[in-house]
Amino acid sequence: MPIPSNYSSPTRVSAKDRAFSQIQEWIIDGTLQPKEKLNDADLAKALGVSRTPIREALQLLNVQGFVEMFPGVGTQVTSVNPEDISKILPPLGVLQALAAELAAPVISQESINILRDINHKFAKALMAGDTFSALKQDEKFHNIIIDLAQNPYISNTASMLQAHVMRLYYNKTIILKERSIEEHEDILKAFEEKDREKAGNIARVNWLRAIDEYYSGKKYKPIANVKKNAQ
Repeated sequence: MPIPSNYSSPTRVSAKDRAFSQIQEWIIDGTLQPKEKLNDADLAKALGVSRTPIREALQLLNVQGFVEMFPGVGTQVTSVNPEDISKILPPLGVLQALAAELAAPVISQESINILRDINHKFAKALMAGDTFSALKQDEKFHNIIIDLAQNPYISNTASMLQAHVMRLYYNKTIILKERSIEEHEDILKAFEEKDREKAGNIARVNWLRAIDEYYSGKKYKPIANVKKNAQ
C-alpha cells in the first residue's frame, strides 16, 4: 500500500477529521486504488496519529461508500462504477438547485462579483486545457452557493456527493464542458434578478447534463434523466 510522505497536513482539526480528509483525498485521486487493501497501522504511521482515529475515519468512509469493511478480514477501497453517475448527480443536482433557490433572495452583489470572477478563472483554465484547475474553480463556484444557503444539512450531504463526483472526474467519467461557463453566468444573472426558480432550474440542469453526456451514444439513458428531459 504506497502512501505519500510529502502531503500537506491541515491544521486545527481533530486527528479523526484529518485522517478522514487525507484518506478520502487519496481514494478520490487514485493514490489508493480500487480494491486496494488498507492497513490501519501503516496509515497511522504515515499520518502521524494513533490507530484509533484511523479506524474511526475508515468507519465513516465505509458509511459514505469509499471503503468496504469486512469484519475479521480487512478493509479495502471500493471500486469505481462509472454508471453511478446516474445515482450521484440527480440528488446532488436537487441539493444544488435548492441551495441556489435559497441563495437567490439574499445574495449580495459582492458575492455575485466573486462568483463571476471564479467563473472567469474557470473559463480561462478550461480554454487552456487545464481541466484540473477548472475543476477546482467549478467546485469553488458551487460550494459558495451551497454556503450561501446556510443549511448544514444541505452542506453536509452535498459535500459527500461532491466527493464522489470528484472521484468520477479522476476516473474520466465526468468531463467538463464549455457549456458550463454559460450556465454559471446564467445562474448569476438569475441571482441579480432575484429569480429563485430560474436560478434553481439552471443549477439543476448544470449538474444533470453530465449524465446525458456520459450516456450519449449508448442505447439507453437512466430513468431519472428521461424524466428530466420530459419536463
